[in-house]
Amino acid sequence: MGIQKDIVKFNVGGRIFQTTATTLANAGRDSFFGAFFDDNWDLQQQRNNHQEFFIDRNPDCFAVLLDLLRTGDLYIPSNVPERLLYKEAMFYGLIDHVRSAKWGPFDGNRLKLSKSVTGRAPGDGTAIRAGPDGGCCVAHGSMVHVFDWMLEEHPPINLDYQRINDIGWVNAEHVLISACERLGRGDGGMGLFSSSNGDLRYKFNVVHDNQVKSYTAGALSFSPDYKIFASCRGRSNEYGIGVWDQVTGKQMDFFYESPGWSLGDADKLQWLNGSNCLLVATLFPRKDNCYISLLDFREKRMVWSWSDIGAPVTVDEKRVRDAIAMEECNSVCVVNEYEDLGFIDLRFSGGSVRWSSRSRLMKGKMPDEPCYPKLALHNGQLFSSMNDCISVFCGPDWVLTSRLRRSYGGSICDFSIGGDRLFALHSEENVFDIWETPPPPVI
Repeated sequence: MGIQKDIVKFNVGGRIFQTTATTLANAGRDSFFGAFFDDNWDLQQQRNNHQEFFIDRNPDCFAVLLDLLRTGDLYIPSNVPERLLYKEAMFYGLIDHVRSAKWGPFDGNRLKLSKSVTGRAPGDGTAIRAGPDGGCCVAHGSMVHVFDWMLEEHPPINLDYQRINDIGWVNAEHVLISACERLGRGDGGMGLFSSSNGDLRYKFNVVHDNQVKSYTAGALSFSPDYKIFASCRGRSNEYGIGVWDQVTGKQMDFFYESPGWSLGDADKLQWLNGSNCLLVATLFPRKDNCYISLLDFREKRMVWSWSDIGAPVTVDEKRVRDAIAMEECNSVCVVNEYEDLGFIDLRFSGGSVRWSSRSRLMKGKMPDEPCYPKLALHNGQLFSSMNDCISVFCGPDWVLTSRLRRSYGGSICDFSIGGDRLFALHSEENVFDIWETPPPPVI
């Protein structure tokens, strides 16, 4: 391929383009141009050597995409609207090529601020979740705003003044929402919604003593075998962690809260693939004390636990604000309001927290309206938010290697990583940032 006889001519919207079979083959078998080749990747014979293939599409966008196939580099002239280019790339089956050229594989130490989006909902943001395809959804009060990877907003999801507690992506087409129960209304719980139009697909019920109960759903998590986990609070004994089938929406199990412990008020759930257990963390200030546990649903028992009950009052500044399990290190990482990282050994229940102050970013009193730290673990890198900054830690000793900060929008109340992007939601100006890793240079 690529010799003189393999030159291909296109007439795109009245403009003539010439390229080679080698260039077209870079588009891949599943692209628009894949039909030009046989099973052996030889160019299909044309009726004559002067034949032009007419395509009734935008020629300016075609020129950009053709250069992308030639060089692997993406240059968008000022006269080409970026959204139009994306739509044309989708027509030709080149959207993955465009995304790969726009940003590279995720690396917390190389992230650059790509864009900031100002929301339309009043009030503080509740949560932001990265989608699997590079989009995101943002919860504000009783509304969820959904954005695709081009950051085009879809119709919002409105829960009619029900306060949203958590959101999560089941897949690229569906968003799961947990909400508070409203007394006298019999609503609340969880619902599965279309990410494209906001339609409710179905609700998830809690059954107790063979009766459907009204409940408040809190933190969410998912397992690879299509299970959904949610912390639940009912009016009687429905306190604990519910399990549902992601495909059918049917309740599969319920782990009831034991006396003296906290599950139904959990702030965070995390499924651990290696141990097939669920981390459940109920944290200060939701409760006066912190409770972290691992639940094994196969044996219906708590296999590991830690709490700060009985800790001296003098260590209040070490109150755990977030927690995340690190299976490869056999530990749970926790963080306090000063962004001190602490580690709890997963091999022993009830152990102490080994605090580290190397990461401390602030001293003295907290701001008047603080946003407490959040933790995330991605590709062997640890992320921790604090005020308007996100810190990145790497290596076996979790050394601070970089910080992400911008001045507009106030403190970061939540952040999420997915689709090779990091999304950070600010509390004061109802704005979220998109951080991307620049693509590697084309040599």
